[in-house]
Amino acid sequence: MSSPQTKPREENADACPVIASLEQIGSQWRLAVLHELLDGEQRFNELKRSTGANARTLSRVLDDLGEMGFVERRIEEDAPVATFYSLTDKGESLEPVFGEIECWAGSWLEDGELEAK
Repeated sequence: MSSPQTKPREENADACPVIASLEQIGSQWRLAVLHELLDGEQRFNELKRSTGANARTLSRVLDDLGEMGFVERRIEEDAPVATFYSLTDKGESLEPVFGEIECWAGSWLEDGELEAK
């Protein structure tokens, strides 16, 4: 039997693909960035405006998503230098997942819960 301080997830972390998936994409900011990039390539400041994340948080989230293979970065060296972010094939494969979440939210959440926070 596990001790009261041991989390069940720690005992059998590989047992549930849902838990493993949420550990990669499950934060508020990761989900917001992935959802925004479904509309196509965006610059850093566009993502900052559309997600409401501060620059430090957004930079960290984009780095994490890049390391995990969901997002790729493209830099244009022309003056001024511009950095663009887009989804990789792995990131784009989440589109039906977001569609299902939106469908569920439309059925189960109240109007007040659907408003952006």
